[in-house]
Amino acid sequence: MSARTAQFDALPTASSRRSRRDQAAGTPGPAPKPAAVKAALVVVGLGLGVSVGLALTAETRAEFSAAGGPAIFIGSFTGLVGTYLALIMVLLVSRIPFVERVLGQDGLLRWHRGLAPWPISLLIAHAIFITVGYAQAAKNGLWREAGVLVGQYPDVLIATVALGIMCAIGVVSLRAIRRRLPRERWWLIHLYMYLALALAYAHVIVLGPSFVRHPLTQLVWALAWIATAGVVLGYRIGLPIIRTMRHRLEVVEVRPEGPGVVSIILRGRDLEKLHVSGGQFFLWRFLTPKMWWQAHPYSLSALPRPPFLRLTVKDAGDHSGSLASLAPGTKVAIEGPYGAFTQHAQQQPRALLIAGGIGVTALRSLLEDLPRRSAPVVIIRASSEADFVLRREIGELVHHKRGELHEVIGDRNQARLDERALARMVPDIGQRDVYICGPEGFVADLVPLVKSLGVADESIHHEAFAL
Repeated sequence: MSARTAQFDALPTASSRRSRRDQAAGTPGPAPKPAAVKAALVVVGLGLGVSVGLALTAETRAEFSAAGGPAIFIGSFTGLVGTYLALIMVLLVSRIPFVERVLGQDGLLRWHRGLAPWPISLLIAHAIFITVGYAQAAKNGLWREAGVLVGQYPDVLIATVALGIMCAIGVVSLRAIRRRLPRERWWLIHLYMYLALALAYAHVIVLGPSFVRHPLTQLVWALAWIATAGVVLGYRIGLPIIRTMRHRLEVVEVRPEGPGVVSIILRGRDLEKLHVSGGQFFLWRFLTPKMWWQAHPYSLSALPRPPFLRLTVKDAGDHSGSLASLAPGTKVAIEGPYGAFTQHAQQQPRALLIAGGIGVTALRSLLEDLPRRSAPVVIIRASSEADFVLRREIGELVHHKRGELHEVIGDRNQARLDERALARMVPDIGQRDVYICGPEGFVADLVPLVKSLGVADESIHHEAFAL
């Protein structure tokens, strides 16, 4: 064993008898602030009212009464609301820290997907009603007027392209299609949403009926666009660059853990100043010629032990499979930490942790971070003994936390994790917080199951490994 490898064995994984937080070797992540998120929602609602209200009150009674006026008014309204909601969609995935710590990535994506049909539908309605209104005003046929708008107004042509991009992204986001696309391709396609909004900007400000000759309305909407762009650039680009430059992570070892599973150990600077909680993940960008452009989410499988970090990854595709061949010295860029799957979410004094497959990685770091009084019951679901990675570490942590470990090993028919099994293993499940982590289907099956056993909604926390 080399001196370098021996250093890695000092990580608080299998052999440590004290919890990572007891050693005070790093900084825990900040607690969520739900009140701040509620205040942000109020600001967003007021912004919608002010932005749309300013634009619509610019419409005069004469303009509304003119030929095509009602259709143009409806077109303006649907366009303004649709554009505002599109900006909100972008903000939802801009990873604003205080929002992300409350809702987590799962919650933000649910909001994002739930909101997505509305801006696209409203913007399609905007295009239709505006065309109808202008056709009525010009006494033109609908298709002829559409040709005039697209052919003679350059900004309308650009806006039509932007709407087409948004519709294409909406189609690609349908579950049946999204599941068939590699994550990298899906991510690249979604980047075009930023392009679509940029293309639409000139059309709205320069040609919008509610904006022409109304400088205050133009200013307010310009500020909304600038603020959205600033948030995206700050949190998606600026902050990750700062953290990457500050911590200067590099790969020092790739360690096999099981069939198709490796742990990647990184070394960096000032990791004691990296605010991170057990159960959180980073977006990792390994700076090799073939991988530098891809950022993928992987959970920490242990709390930081400065100067080391560790993530554990299962071969589930091109990117994750290629990590086993990373060379020591490979530089790593990070974005995060992210996730609300942490001890801060705990409502009850005691906890139940359930992991399926490689979901054991997030569960392992969360378990390390839980207070001893949680007396955690831990249930691990694995297809085979070999697939239960980090087994010894989890066993020692459960013992240290004065908890219980249940292993459910085998295929689904042989080793069932159903209502009866859960009630037998955890008789007091209704008085515990339940943390569930694993593949999307695993999480989707277990959430209603634990609800049926009396666990309150606010005591159920889950992290699904999905696109």
